[in-house]
Amino acid sequence: MKRSIVLLAAPFVLASMLYAQSSATARSTSTPTFTPAADLKWADLDPKGAPGVKIVDLWGDHTKGAYGAYLKLPAGFKTPLHTHTHAMRVIFVSGTYLQTPEGKTQVRLGPGSYMLQPGDPYRHVTACDAASDCVLFVESDGPFDLKPVGGSKGAR
Repeated sequence: MKRSIVLLAAPFVLASMLYAQSSATARSTSTPTFTPAADLKWADLDPKGAPGVKIVDLWGDHTKGAYGAYLKLPAGFKTPLHTHTHAMRVIFVSGTYLQTPEGKTQVRLGPGSYMLQPGDPYRHVTACDAASDCVLFVESDGPFDLKPVGGSKGAR
C-alpha cells in the first residue's frame, strides 16, 4: 500500500518541481534588460590563439555552455583552417566578414547578413576585410571553441 501511494505521488511531486522551476524562470525574464553599448564589457577571446579578437557575453557564458555574444574581429584578421564543436547562428553587424569553406569559394558577408555555421566537421577559414573591424552577433547551444585542423598554426 505504501509503495502504491509513493508511485501515485511521484508524478505530482515532479510536476510541482517543474512548475516551480518554470515559474522562477518566468519571473526572472518578466523584467526587460537594457544594456547600452557603452556599458558592454569587452574581453579578449583568446590572446594566444586569436590575438585582438574581443567578445562580450550578452547572456550565458561562451566558455561553459549556451550563449549569445558580440564578437569583434580586428581589420585584417585571419584564422587558420579550423572547426568548431557546436553550430553557431551569426548576424553581421559591421565590417565585411570573409569565410572560405575548405575547397570552396570565399563568401563575403556585410552588415545585416545571416549565417548558420555547422559544427564539426565543417572546416573553414575565417577572416575580416582589412578596411574595418568586423562585429558579429553569435548565438550557440554550446561553448565556443576554435579547433585548428591538422598542422594549421594560430590565427594571424
